[in-house]
Amino acid sequence: MTVRARGRLGPGVAFWIVGATFAVVMAFSTVPTPLWPLYQRADGFSTVMVTVAFSAYAVGVLIALFLAGHVSDWVGRRTALVPAVVLELVSAGLFLASHELWVLLIARTICGLGVGMTTATATAYLAELHERDRPGSRSPRPGHVATGANLGGLGAGALVSGVIAQVFPGPLTTTYAVFTGLLCLCLVALAVVPETVPTSRGWRYRPQTVIVPAGARARYAVVAAAAFVAFALFGLFTSLGPKILTDALGVSSLASTGALAAAVFVCAVLGQLATGSWAAPRQVTVGLGLLFVGLALIVLAGVTGTALWFAAGGTIGGAGAGITFKGATQTAGALADPAHRGESLAGIFLTAYVGIFVPVVGLGATAQAIALEAAVATFAGVLLACLVAIGVAARRTLR
Repeated sequence: MTVRARGRLGPGVAFWIVGATFAVVMAFSTVPTPLWPLYQRADGFSTVMVTVAFSAYAVGVLIALFLAGHVSDWVGRRTALVPAVVLELVSAGLFLASHELWVLLIARTICGLGVGMTTATATAYLAELHERDRPGSRSPRPGHVATGANLGGLGAGALVSGVIAQVFPGPLTTTYAVFTGLLCLCLVALAVVPETVPTSRGWRYRPQTVIVPAGARARYAVVAAAAFVAFALFGLFTSLGPKILTDALGVSSLASTGALAAAVFVCAVLGQLATGSWAAPRQVTVGLGLLFVGLALIVLAGVTGTALWFAAGGTIGGAGAGITFKGATQTAGALADPAHRGESLAGIFLTAYVGIFVPVVGLGATAQAIALEAAVATFAGVLLACLVAIGVAARRTLR
């Protein structure tokens, strides 16, 4: 095994370059969020097609997580992260080239592939660079930066996109041009970041596997189901959230629709940071409670047509989703044998990303048959019923 050239930068500066790259990649993935209503008006495709285009991203993430998310363990972190950023640039180029539906589907899938490659790679990269910069340190800095870059980046992308679309001309191209520049800067900066993983000679590729811990399947199923609901709420606000605000609740500002999606993810980050020292079962319990309140407010928004309740439900539910997911991953990791912890966590991510697109596609289909407000209330009501069942099971299994 050999270590690649270290590059010219020290691990301290490299740490922040990787963190910034992580944030930019995640932010780019939510750039279309406040723009979906504009795509609909420009091309005339239906609400369900918005959810399908959004879902292409989640499918790409899932494919990358299981085919390439773990490859950096063998080929090196930088070697895996650079192609991920290149995929985001290809996606941006497609968005700039056309806004026909089939192009959007391909662009979103490629974007998801890049995100799936980035998430695990950048998280591990940050931890290793931190250890090189501060040997023996027990600081939570790597985890906090990874959390902020991941969920915070998702929120920032929607906010920046909404503001640019509101202020500058060419809303369906200007934002992508800005992020193309940012991604190019990240690619240049990565060229001088040191590698942290030895190159494995003669390694044989295998896809990521999923292992449910034997003897703990009931507890594992509970936290996986909780992750499903948590990401379903994220999916709502990053797919049809802007359309709901615009068409059903009367909010026409693109900046406002982007800001609400951003607030959901910011609250998720803040919730995770505020509960960082809590035991995993307590995180899951509190997170589910906040999710319940948030979804109940979304039902109320659908019934009354009030944007304020929708925004309150998103922010409270976002905090609950962030805390729930953090508790779910910690629980799954603790239940698994150390040798299979990655495979155990892979199952949680699989369930979560299924949750981010399957329910919202159902919402889009429902909105074709009934009023959008009623479809939103139905969507949130179904998730509330799921939460009740999960809460009962959690009370029995997570003690």
